[in-house]
Amino acid sequence: MATVSTRKGAQTNPVALAPAIAAGTVFAASGAVLVLEILAVRLLAPYVGLTLETTTSIIGAVLAGIAVGAALGGWVSDRQDPHRLAAGLLIGGGLLALLTVPIVRALGPGARGGGDLPALGITLLALVPSAAVLSAVSPTMARIQLHDLHASGTIVGRLSAWATAGALVGTFGTGFVLVPLLSVSTAVLATGLLLVLVGLLLGWHTRALSRGATGAAVATAAALALLAATRDSPCDTETTYHCASVLVDAQNPNGRELMLDDIHHSYVDLANPTNLVYGYTQWIGHAVDAIYPRNRPLDAVFVGGGGFTLPRWLVATRPQGNAHVLEVDGELVDFDKQRLGLRTSPRLTATVGDARMTLRDEPDASADLLVGDAFGSYAVPWHLATREWTEEIKRVLRPDGLYALNVIDMLPLDLLRAETATLLPLFEDVQLVTIPGPDTLPGGGNAVLFASDRKLPDDIGGAAAEGGTAYDRRALVEWAAGAQQLTDDNAPVDQLLNARA
Repeated sequence: MATVSTRKGAQTNPVALAPAIAAGTVFAASGAVLVLEILAVRLLAPYVGLTLETTTSIIGAVLAGIAVGAALGGWVSDRQDPHRLAAGLLIGGGLLALLTVPIVRALGPGARGGGDLPALGITLLALVPSAAVLSAVSPTMARIQLHDLHASGTIVGRLSAWATAGALVGTFGTGFVLVPLLSVSTAVLATGLLLVLVGLLLGWHTRALSRGATGAAVATAAALALLAATRDSPCDTETTYHCASVLVDAQNPNGRELMLDDIHHSYVDLANPTNLVYGYTQWIGHAVDAIYPRNRPLDAVFVGGGGFTLPRWLVATRPQGNAHVLEVDGELVDFDKQRLGLRTSPRLTATVGDARMTLRDEPDASADLLVGDAFGSYAVPWHLATREWTEEIKRVLRPDGLYALNVIDMLPLDLLRAETATLLPLFEDVQLVTIPGPDTLPGGGNAVLFASDRKLPDDIGGAAAEGGTAYDRRALVEWAAGAQQLTDDNAPVDQLLNARA
């Protein structure tokens, strides 16, 4: 036996492992925790959206699991055979990792629209057990390796360094390798099976596992892997940033609706790109027509592609129009080409990258129209909402150019009011088009802010024809009075956004 008991509850020092084996064990366990943490964000996004609260819940749950696991792992390893315990922890952590996908797929649909609490509950159930079990490996391995008090600092420090290295490799490897190459469920499956394999090899090396325990671990891993592999994904494809799928319109055989995570994002008519179905796209279309005759050449930049609905509309309605789309998700552009009939051309181009970076390449005073359509109903890219970003937009716009910004917010509309307060000092004229509330003030849902240094036409977005109301600059000054102006130094958009009515 690797450990000899001298009396009940007490043990002599266990036989130390080769330093490379000990280092590799803690490296694998700690790395797997970070892999699961990052992948959990992608697993939950189709059901609860990708929000600051979701990410915070996942990080907090994993940290809680790490703390519990480290404390309990050290306590148990002083009372049990640490060789058998280390192998069992790796196998158990792998089996719990294999349960992550079935848990999220089973409970996720019920969390839609439920806010942050269901998301936190799923996170705690799916992640804390595996994080705790895997985090118990490091103190257990320290118990095995510690024999000389004079070298205890060196041993513990070395194991801690290798555990941290594993966490770093898990973090960077997931973001730069696993997510681009594998589906999320496949990556989780591979992580779980790898942990089980490492646990079995460690148990074989230390002779800590019986044949029965080994067989049970293999059978359980196979069953859970099969269960995870057969759980249907809500995505047609997983891009770098989104769970993307397409719905067919039952009323229009050519109608397609793009779903990103759990959001109805874009509507595309494959046979008629001039068919704008969503209200906010109609408002923007009306505004462009009200300012620019269709026989005038028009240069437009779109921040956020989605289904490329408005860029396609522009080039279809204006033979001399040019649409340049800045889209952060290159795989989404490819998905649009495969599933939504997108065809890029010299008049309809796309640049992949973060818009805060790619807009810098646009020449000064080069665009008649700039459309911001990167905001979601659960998450807002804060750096595309600030005064500094808007000043960059003004640089790109021609002196009489139009900025149209789609904002999705619910009452009390703190984000919309803050964004309005941010635009008002920068443009000569600002109007808002949205569905009014019972008090005739702006209500919740999609709202489009129109801003320009030219005098904008009354009811610029044709709001009355589409069930909305237009609010002029004077009304907006009063409505947004006291609202926070967003800057790069202070833009708490996640806290301002109210995603639920």
